[in-house]
Amino acid sequence: MTATADAEAAANELMPLAEYLGRVLRRLRALPPLDLDLTQAHGNVLAGDVYTPHPYPAFDQAAIDGYAARWEDLAAAGRVGSHPASEGGPRSVRLNVVGDLGAASWRPVRLTPGTCFSVAAGAPLPVGADVVVPVHWTDQGMATVEIQHAPKRGSGVRRAGDELPMGRLLAPSGTYVTPPMVAVFAAAGIGHVVVRPSPRVVVVATGDELVDVGRPSQPGQVVDANSHALTAAAVEAGALAYRIGICDDDPEGLRGLLEDQTLRADLIITTGGTGTGPGDMLRRVLARRDPGRGAVEFTDVALCPGTALGFGTVGGEEVPVVCLPGEPGAALIGFEVLARPVIQILAGAEPVFRPSVKAHLLETVSSPGGLREFRPAHVAERRGGGYTVQPLAGGPYTLSGLAEANGLLVLGERVTSAAAGSTVDVLLLDRRR
Repeated sequence: MTATADAEAAANELMPLAEYLGRVLRRLRALPPLDLDLTQAHGNVLAGDVYTPHPYPAFDQAAIDGYAARWEDLAAAGRVGSHPASEGGPRSVRLNVVGDLGAASWRPVRLTPGTCFSVAAGAPLPVGADVVVPVHWTDQGMATVEIQHAPKRGSGVRRAGDELPMGRLLAPSGTYVTPPMVAVFAAAGIGHVVVRPSPRVVVVATGDELVDVGRPSQPGQVVDANSHALTAAAVEAGALAYRIGICDDDPEGLRGLLEDQTLRADLIITTGGTGTGPGDMLRRVLARRDPGRGAVEFTDVALCPGTALGFGTVGGEEVPVVCLPGEPGAALIGFEVLARPVIQILAGAEPVFRPSVKAHLLETVSSPGGLREFRPAHVAERRGGGYTVQPLAGGPYTLSGLAEANGLLVLGERVTSAAAGSTVDVLLLDRRR
């Protein structure tokens, strides 16, 4: 049997990524909802549809500074007439100014023919008014005002419910609460919303070889880049993330640390020790099925980079745990394909997966057969529509490629080569370039 055939046979023993994700994600449920004050809801996901309880604006109001009037009284303004002062020129209209209205005015008032009110933007509209004349179209008079031009009927006016009628759907369940959404809720009279809490995620790096940042790696020592990167990735995914740091390959210490973290975590993410080598303690410890302590199932998945992933629960509270490889590039790819969707489900967010597009490949790439490869890439929109994608460093250089990427090129299990000019799938990352 050739080396290629050996590789293909080995890949055939791996679980397809789609099947693995289906098995894992079906086991999860969103966190119980909370009723939060509006100022605390930003960044959380709505646990139910939100409708307007009141119209917005709540009353007829002036949209601009000017003079609130009846359009019938202004209809002649701007027309050619025979006024002695402006014979042959545009005609003006003069109205009596019977009062001033500001945004804090509350007494109802009514217009009579030939009169107007001076109004500020946001002021309640007098009964009978159907137009607000901009200040610069007038002589800005105080007792009387001369109006040179007549706006269209309804100009400068905001009617009650114009923007948001009562009973309108403001945001569906599963939507992230954004600052503009907070403003809309508040304007519509909503002070509390029911949301899913942001998942509390604890990140632990495992391995005797790990040392903290601030020094270069050397034989027998590897700088822990993963716990820092995965904590940042969890925050980007909408979680409240806490980096615990490094845990040595001590079975009891590892098990005790994870059980302690179940008191503060909705999800635990570990990195390192998912393989079957002599130093992969995490897999041997967490795969044991101890009553009341949970267990993690480790699966060899048809994924490149990094095939060994773990998922299960730990502690009596059965807190979910995701176990990612120790190689930094593989850990970040594993986060994207497994940990990030887990966070989204716990948060009640929809959709669970990153958005994807079809893109025109700019460079021929090869891919290992039998594995679904996620390769760093740079995606750009074309002037005529659509997208182009430039592959970046992958394989052993995935980490440096990810630092430059705004997308992930996805090459399926049956793809061994993708030619320049072909159409490929690309996941879009939430990064501004």
